[in-house]
Amino acid sequence: MSYVKRVLKTAAKWLLALCLAVMLLALSISIAANSLWLYQYGAEKYGVKQKLANSGLVLTDADLEQIYARLIGYFNSDEEYLSLAVVKDGQTVDLFTPEETVHFKDVKGLIWLDYWILAGTLIYILSYVLLSLFLWKDRRQVAQGLVWGSSLTLALLLALVLLNTISGFDRIFYQFHLLFFSNLFWSAEGYMLLLFPQGFFIDAATFGTLIMVGGAAVIGGIGVYCRRKQALLQRPEA
Repeated sequence: MSYVKRVLKTAAKWLLALCLAVMLLALSISIAANSLWLYQYGAEKYGVKQKLANSGLVLTDADLEQIYARLIGYFNSDEEYLSLAVVKDGQTVDLFTPEETVHFKDVKGLIWLDYWILAGTLIYILSYVLLSLFLWKDRRQVAQGLVWGSSLTLALLLALVLLNTISGFDRIFYQFHLLFFSNLFWSAEGYMLLLFPQGFFIDAATFGTLIMVGGAAVIGGIGVYCRRKQALLQRPEA
């Protein structure tokens, strides 16, 4: 029985490490998807307003900010399809085509899937920590799990960096769309691609990577500190 219990506890600790890595990924996606300043940064960096003006849609900075804020609000609402109107040549028109609104619905579905993954991993992490501290009375298990989770996160990020170096972001981004979307509306002609140039997603991925590295460093640091403290407490006095 003790052997089975030991195996189960080891498996639970490895699952903790995996959940920590997945949680940091889901958290970085959630933060990026809801960061209005990131949208505005991308718009300014890639000249979105000028590109829209060249296509016949003249907007102010405030108009552009409202569009991005509306998108964030839609992603977090219970609306099925996005409805967003702008004034063009003195007339009120829909900003996005029907195909683009379908794609935004698909994107919203992925964002909510990310929310559920974030919630699920957090529930497991908190449950594991509480069980280890109050039922199993084993703080070392928690500390080691934190270190493993941090190391696994950094290893996964390194693998993604190597994959990006070998394949290139363009190919990875294309394969991502083929994998997660059941239609080709992500390439629909309209204002969507002008509002979200590919460089925006490169910056968002970089931002998310920094969040994951920072989170892994904090989690790993806490794990190392707790493990050393536990070792000192267990050291016999001279």
